[in-house]
Amino acid sequence: MVFLPGAALLVALSCPQDFATEVRPILARRCFACHGNDEETREAGLRLDSFAAATLDRDGFPAIVPGDAEGSELVARIEGEFDPMPPESAGEPLTEDEREILRRWIDGGAEYAPHWSFVPPVTPKIELNEPGGGASMIDILVGEQHAAHGLSWSPQADDYTLFRRASLDVTGLPPSPEAARAYAASTDPKKFERAVDDLLDSPGYAERWAAVWLDLARYADSSGHGSDPLRTIWRYRDWVIEAFDRNMPFDQFTVEQLAGDLLPDATVSTRLATAFHRNTMTNTEGGTDDEEFRVLAVKDRVNTTMAVWMGLTAGCAECHSHKFDPISHVEYYQLFDIFNQTADTDQNDDRPRLATPTQAEIDTKVEPTTTPVMQELPLDQRRVSHVLTRGNFLQKAEEVRGAVPAAFPPLPDGVEPNRLALAQWLVADGNPLTARVTVNRVWARLFGRGLVLTEGDFGSQGSLPSHPRLLDWLSVEFRRSGWDHKELLRTILSSRTYRQSSDVTDAGLTADPEGVWLARYPRQRLEAEMIRDTALGVAGLLSKKRFGPSVYPPQPEGLWQAAFNGQRVWKESTGEDRYRRGLYVFLRRTIPYPMLATFDAPSRETCTLRRIPTNTPLQAFALLNDPVFVEASQGLAQRALGDAAASELGPDSTIERMLWYALARPPKAPQIAVLASLFSDAREAFALDAEGAKAFGFAALAGRELAAHERAAWTLVASTVLNLDSVLTKE
Repeated sequence: MVFLPGAALLVALSCPQDFATEVRPILARRCFACHGNDEETREAGLRLDSFAAATLDRDGFPAIVPGDAEGSELVARIEGEFDPMPPESAGEPLTEDEREILRRWIDGGAEYAPHWSFVPPVTPKIELNEPGGGASMIDILVGEQHAAHGLSWSPQADDYTLFRRASLDVTGLPPSPEAARAYAASTDPKKFERAVDDLLDSPGYAERWAAVWLDLARYADSSGHGSDPLRTIWRYRDWVIEAFDRNMPFDQFTVEQLAGDLLPDATVSTRLATAFHRNTMTNTEGGTDDEEFRVLAVKDRVNTTMAVWMGLTAGCAECHSHKFDPISHVEYYQLFDIFNQTADTDQNDDRPRLATPTQAEIDTKVEPTTTPVMQELPLDQRRVSHVLTRGNFLQKAEEVRGAVPAAFPPLPDGVEPNRLALAQWLVADGNPLTARVTVNRVWARLFGRGLVLTEGDFGSQGSLPSHPRLLDWLSVEFRRSGWDHKELLRTILSSRTYRQSSDVTDAGLTADPEGVWLARYPRQRLEAEMIRDTALGVAGLLSKKRFGPSVYPPQPEGLWQAAFNGQRVWKESTGEDRYRRGLYVFLRRTIPYPMLATFDAPSRETCTLRRIPTNTPLQAFALLNDPVFVEASQGLAQRALGDAAASELGPDSTIERMLWYALARPPKAPQIAVLASLFSDAREAFALDAEGAKAFGFAALAGRELAAHERAAWTLVASTVLNLDSVLTKE
């Protein structure tokens, strides 16, 4: 981690009107669709996305005359009544503020600048006036925005809240009451840093962050499309977990997944990593055109690669040149050519496949598990790639050879333009986007939103960064650390910014309702897998088993009957497989596991860069009635009642234990009183409903004499606890 010898910033840098932050967003939003990069939809032959094109003499009427707004045709059109721009069909006219920005920009010389994210990040210069303060760079750069927006820091969160927050962020699981109490009782001034290190060293860390990556990798246990046949690819999921276990540097993580088979020292592990791009959907139904779906798979690989590493919407150039960003139609198919040289998509049976036997298979000498992987065609069998007119695989235009878009540094001279060259280019020093996109994604998982809100769009239509200097600093440090994911998490979690309380003040809410400027920690609802894992963990049911084939926990009957082939049976798991973490749950694309889907987990038919949380009544029904949560409620009740000492102290003691398990902090007396009243009422109601009590309550508890209606009442109390907002929220 990097700390500066000082706490206060002398002055925050001013933010003058400039092309990147004020002018380009107006042009991109209101002009580029008709006067931008796409030659097919360009009106009147006018481009406004470059200085040379915008200032070109057009029969004595250049669109822009640098230094002379009044003499510029652009200004005449945005202000005049004759053929005003943008046209009425394009929506609302420019506001007076927007017009004034354009006028001042032209009068000032109409300077164009590269889009902010296409310029390599540099370490920002900081001036300090209080040496010895020890503030972190994150806090200094966040403090700049506090000063600019009239905000101040929130106090640090209390020990219990902060410890639970870090546990959920690093491992995806809540802490045990014992661990929380030990942390709160410690007087070690470095206790938080030590706690973070322990969390990063735990098995839960790799599982939590692998789950984030699997959304990007569009990992699923089926092939997609109508019949959606099942696919055996879980060894790739295990490879991702193992990579996080080893804290594999992100540049190596990148190269192995995109081109592990092309490395000079390729191994079974590096070849297995290339299953990243075998997660594409495939269609083997009768009557389909194999070449059509092969081409779709190649396009998916282009789009996913550019989105995950570059944060660019390259798919917009599939049918025509990108309207807003510098990716032409031809350049799209040059990228396409790089991914068009693999053997895998020629086959309908998921070949080529790599034998990846488990130890059990080795011990029992059974046929090993095989995983679909990438395999490059020999040079003498290379496909010839073409520009596809309007993206149609049947309409081939000019031939193309692999290359990267000209707006970015080129591939090194003399290298074969293949997947390995592209992967190394993505993590090369000159690439301006990969580090930014990656640290922004990590920041978003911790704070609920990225420094760039549009995680998948760092182009001209994406959001400007809220803290551009902070984003650049994190990007440079991430590279400087050796692309160390754990170190990035340590750096962010150790900051004052992360440790703040999430309590909202009236003044803070008025000044920053969405929490963009980070004067408080933003509360967030847990992600789908974390909600399920938390309930099972609190109940004492969560299995610690790692790796292996995907599992089938309870789901509503008959869902797979909608499948169009013979694979219609959901084989419900037994034993500890019933209670494994959410990332191990079998995911069929057309019929995803309903509990996870209800809480916004994607079907992974395509790459998911950001989950958008929703809040629906169906979520409450799932938490109350889904078999997993009913069993978790029964488990929590049994766990709280199982302590012999607590059994002698009455209902309040049992409720207190439940709350400790669920919240990992001292319960408050009003909480206990409300739940005690609920227990009393539920016990009376279930005493009058013997069948309901029998169905809802848990089995008899060893060493305790509890009637069925009491067991059901305790299950209801436990269900209420698991439905508390504090359990479902990271504070």
